[in-house]
Amino acid sequence: MQVRVPVSRRQGLISAFGIWFLFFGVWILASSLGWVNPILVPPPGQVFATIIRLFAEQDFGSDVMISIFRVLIAFALACAVAVPLGVAMGAFPAINAVIAPFVSAWRYLPAPSFIPILLMWFGTGETPKLALLFLGVIFFLVTLIADHTREVRKELIETAMTLGANRWVTVFQVMLPAVLPNILIAMRQMLAVVWTYLVIAEIVASTTGIGAMMMRARRFLHTDEILAGIIVIGALGMAFDVGFAYLHRRLFPYLEEKR
Repeated sequence: MQVRVPVSRRQGLISAFGIWFLFFGVWILASSLGWVNPILVPPPGQVFATIIRLFAEQDFGSDVMISIFRVLIAFALACAVAVPLGVAMGAFPAINAVIAPFVSAWRYLPAPSFIPILLMWFGTGETPKLALLFLGVIFFLVTLIADHTREVRKELIETAMTLGANRWVTVFQVMLPAVLPNILIAMRQMLAVVWTYLVIAEIVASTTGIGAMMMRARRFLHTDEILAGIIVIGALGMAFDVGFAYLHRRLFPYLEEKR
């Protein structure tokens, strides 16, 4: 094992699958030997059978699609605000001086603390759920994009201005293309945060979605359904993460060649 030396594809696959085999192996062993209470920690086989049953018999697919819709809508709205605002903050110190103190303050407020007032403002429909997911990611995404924009090489900006580019050409044709790969990385990172807030958003006055299903299961101590929901959320999050990684490779193949 060497510092900063990449592993082979074969070794990467072995490591990736090996850790999961270890995790489920310990889980199966603990369940079969009675180390855990089967009511609170059911065995993996029961949990995966529950996933199949939820999709086949309880219309869980509709809940999953509703949750995906909520995540994508809230994340798209956050990106629509964060990308132009973050680039403007990174490109123009005068804008950053105004916006950064405001964003920095809000970044430290936990999004769930807004739940009571969101319910008072918007009722119990879709709006408070989307607003909570939006608030959970927007301030971090703005900060990340602004930081990445400020890291654009100064030589690129000076060269553009020397060649006669005005500030808008410099921002949109020099800085924005240079920072786009890192913007996509920031979006990939922050999408994971949206998924972590999903259950919180759906346990408040909601009858649909993965989180609502998990809360119903809690009332009747159906731990297998709760763990099934957790696994489905994890699988969905991983699928979106892989999708972002693939998109990054397709859009910016020259970065992969440098590694």
